[in-house]
Amino acid sequence: MARVLVIDDDRESREVLEEQLRRSGHGVQTAQNASEGMRMARERRPDVVLLDAELPDMTPAGVCRALEGEMSTRGVPVIAMLAVDQQEVVGGAGVTDVIGKPFSMREVISHIESALQRARPSVDPTKPIEFGVLRVDRDEQRVWIAGQEVTLTPLEYKLLVTLHDRRDQVQSRDTLLSDVWGISADVTTRTVDTHVKRLRSKLNEAADYVQTVRGIGYRFAASPDQHG
Repeated sequence: MARVLVIDDDRESREVLEEQLRRSGHGVQTAQNASEGMRMARERRPDVVLLDAELPDMTPAGVCRALEGEMSTRGVPVIAMLAVDQQEVVGGAGVTDVIGKPFSMREVISHIESALQRARPSVDPTKPIEFGVLRVDRDEQRVWIAGQEVTLTPLEYKLLVTLHDRRDQVQSRDTLLSDVWGISADVTTRTVDTHVKRLRSKLNEAADYVQTVRGIGYRFAASPDQHG
């Protein structure tokens, strides 16, 4: 399941896309203009943006620049939805892909899957993690720091592996709530901070691998020598 942000000023189009994407198992947010879409993207980083190429308040290039200008949304793939005669509108705009109108939902899903495959790092779920003093056996879900085994709760383990596998990519608290906890009514963003604090205390000399991005969330260091 992907988190898809649809930005389209046509209400009927938004509603159809939202309904069909949800039926396909994706989480969907919709915005009627670029300004609203950028606010939503900052609050909860989407996995991909479906963008109408003729928004009244911002060009596709402007949307892409805005996403790249924010640490929390940098690298989010953008798929522009446009008519055939609009190809020049998005030329050099920085979009990841384009899909011509009219389109089928099968085409939309295919474009989303392709964009996600390009954007997400390839992770072998069976390969142990070897990162500086950190070692993780994925099969047995065991963790060692500088050769000493540490005991993590299932949530702490999932949080650690999720951050590592998306290293040097900022993860908002809402994103972590969705992907690690599976958002429920009794869970708040403070829960993320509490678990990160506990995780760091157990990681000892590897604690600096989990970095705080003020006002947004957390990220895992790009390399063992990089400290937040």
